[in-house]
Amino acid sequence: MKTLRIGAGAGYSGDRIEPAVELAEQGQLDYLIFECLAERTIALAQQAYLSDPASGFDPLLGERMRRVLPFVGRGADGQRRRLRIITNMGAANPLGAAREVRRIAAELGLPGIKVAAVTGDDVLGTLLREPARQLDNGLSLRALGERLISANAYLGAEGIVEALHADADVVITGRVADPSLFLAPQLFEFGWRSDDWTLLGKGTLIGHLLECAGQISGGYFADPGRKDVPDLHRLGFPLAEIDASGTAVISKVAGSGGRIDRATCTEQLLYEVHDPAAYLTPDVTADFSQTHFDCVAADQVRVHGADGHPRPETLKVSVGYLDGWIGEGQMSYGGPNAVARGRLAQRIVLERLALCGVAHEDIRAELIGISSLHGEALGSQGAAEPWEVRLRVAARCADKQQALRIGNEVETLYTNGPYGGGGASKSVRQVMAVASLQLPRDAVNVQVHLENTP
Repeated sequence: MKTLRIGAGAGYSGDRIEPAVELAEQGQLDYLIFECLAERTIALAQQAYLSDPASGFDPLLGERMRRVLPFVGRGADGQRRRLRIITNMGAANPLGAAREVRRIAAELGLPGIKVAAVTGDDVLGTLLREPARQLDNGLSLRALGERLISANAYLGAEGIVEALHADADVVITGRVADPSLFLAPQLFEFGWRSDDWTLLGKGTLIGHLLECAGQISGGYFADPGRKDVPDLHRLGFPLAEIDASGTAVISKVAGSGGRIDRATCTEQLLYEVHDPAAYLTPDVTADFSQTHFDCVAADQVRVHGADGHPRPETLKVSVGYLDGWIGEGQMSYGGPNAVARGRLAQRIVLERLALCGVAHEDIRAELIGISSLHGEALGSQGAAEPWEVRLRVAARCADKQQALRIGNEVETLYTNGPYGGGGASKSVRQVMAVASLQLPRDAVNVQVHLENTP
């Protein structure tokens, strides 16, 4: 039976590059997938694209492509599998990303590389014509006005499959649902029907397991003394060998760090899944509720039991908009009585902000190491008082100048007490908020653009 080998080259925009190169070189892959988009990532990319139309794609696109493009295609002896690359690193500018990949391929002396860009996820223009639409947080598009920055629909596998049929070596997309990046080559290679819900559910499960890369091979799983993972400093990223029935074995390159077993796979299965029996994607409503994992060898786990049901009638749209500024200041206190001095500093800053009339919508003041994660009640239950703490005060303000005053007040603790403060820092950043809505499928027009390197 024909099998397909798919590797996960990235689980987020800033992920490591070496494990992807290891997969390209040693994984005997058919496809290497770079999943690099999150909701805020694409909103920030849209903001960058508005400032500079030559930007808007993933900042690590160039470095990643220089490292893995030499492995694309067939081996000279005809024995190596053909490697293709699929990625959503196009972010807000898939066409620009495709041109950059073409340029890099030519620079590397790799003629004939065919690059495809999949577009259509940017639906901001469509939404601007319907300002009465509401987001899931209750705000209307009309209320956002000029603060509205981006609107990207979650596309499915359809455009990628079309690009693969056109014999693309590299497929660059914008906002595509994470598991759809991995489902597309299964649809293409095995000839699955786009309405075979059971097979699409199985393929979506495989994509969901692979999409966060190092998480399933032990990265986010590790907890020393409880869930030990070997050689995390050179964690290997996962790959799946899949057959036409949708059964897969999850593994990694032999000798790479990390671990893959039933426990790591189960944690990733449940990651970001609201309802395991109805996991909504643009391609299928996947059912993971009867999924089973069987260890077939060290770092090799067979996955089976997924199912699927008809896909949703609408597509999710991620909407990015500007939502004020966050001003922040930090100061450290150490030595005897550090906690008491930190708490006094916290009260001083809050009283000063009130006294000076600093306008803010939300504010948070905490001692890192005491109350920043679990609050004052739980955070104060430690057996011994720490000899160092760090005050952090942050507030969200509508006005940038008001946000600047937050960090300034923390900094004034240097000479205005309590004693022993040091290592002050302050910052201001604009808030990019994200919300969502649903859009009819017929409002989205998916297109595939093909380019060849010279």
